[in-house]
Amino acid sequence: MRIICTVSLALSVMLVPDQAQAQTAVSVAARIGDFHVAVSNYYHVPEREVIVIRERRISDDELPVVLFIAQRAAVPPARIVDLRLRGLSWWDISVRYGIGPEVYYVPVAVAPGPPYGHAYGHYKKPRKHWKTIVLSDDDVVNLVYLRFASDYYRVPAERVIERRGHQGDVVLIHAEMSGRPSGRDRDDDDGGPKGHGKGKRGRQ
Repeated sequence: MRIICTVSLALSVMLVPDQAQAQTAVSVAARIGDFHVAVSNYYHVPEREVIVIRERRISDDELPVVLFIAQRAAVPPARIVDLRLRGLSWWDISVRYGIGPEVYYVPVAVAPGPPYGHAYGHYKKPRKHWKTIVLSDDDVVNLVYLRFASDYYRVPAERVIERRGHQGDVVLIHAEMSGRPSGRDRDDDDGGPKGHGKGKRGRQ
């Protein structure tokens, strides 16, 4: 009888981790939507990496910034998230890794309006003076998103600027430009839509 009990206990212990992992996988999978898959594909990182970043309370707007800086600094995204959660600005983090303002610049045909007018105001300086530029968090977020969206959706930067000005929500812009439902009516607690989709690869 004691042998049977011991075997049963051992089996139950072996099964618990698998069940817990399965539950975690299900709950975590529900937190990633088509926009996040697009970001994962564009920056060539596993979807799991995107999920972990979001679980650390990085907003959808800032998700591309984490991966953009990590890619150019050649460091794990988790290191960028750590610095951000310590209170560093995106510009402080950029400077730490030697990323200058020229990296964020996206050429446009016309002078952009909100929310890009402030950022592009800096770049009116002669290029030799760009090293004096200091970008705000909003500037960095908007410029990184502009590059991502223009590349990923294969549309002119001016169209992204126009849509960003009228529809600030990056998930809803993704739904509009990709033709996929946003899933906002099925959002989870973190504000992320459910569902999956295939993405395009962007320029590196």
